[in-house]
Amino acid sequence: QVRLVESGGGLVQTGGSLRLSCASSGSIFSINYMGWYRQAPGKQRELVASITRGGETNYADSVKGRFTISRDNAWKMVYLQMDSLKPEDTAVYYCYAFSRQSYWGQGTQVTVSS
Repeated sequence: QVRLVESGGGLVQTGGSLRLSCASSGSIFSINYMGWYRQAPGKQRELVASITRGGETNYADSVKGRFTISRDNAWKMVYLQMDSLKPEDTAVYYCYAFSRQSYWGQGTQVTVSS
């Protein structure tokens, strides 16, 4: 079992920055992949950014150059640095981990005002 707890969401103006954190606990030694997803009202959940055990990162085209995913070596913390935020980034952001099965956090709200 892996437990994920997100923090760092909030309200920010267009062009501002936020840093999301995801704290993981439990059987984190077997995690192979972690990522951040988001879901806006009326839309499907979508991948924002991901990072593998080997450190390879992947980003949605809509956030490339603005968001950065990072982690510590022990998989205890994963971060999403979000810069140059836009109103269309408004969503609930979820932390995700894969360790033999999928695990999700409870989500944190990010609201970008215009």
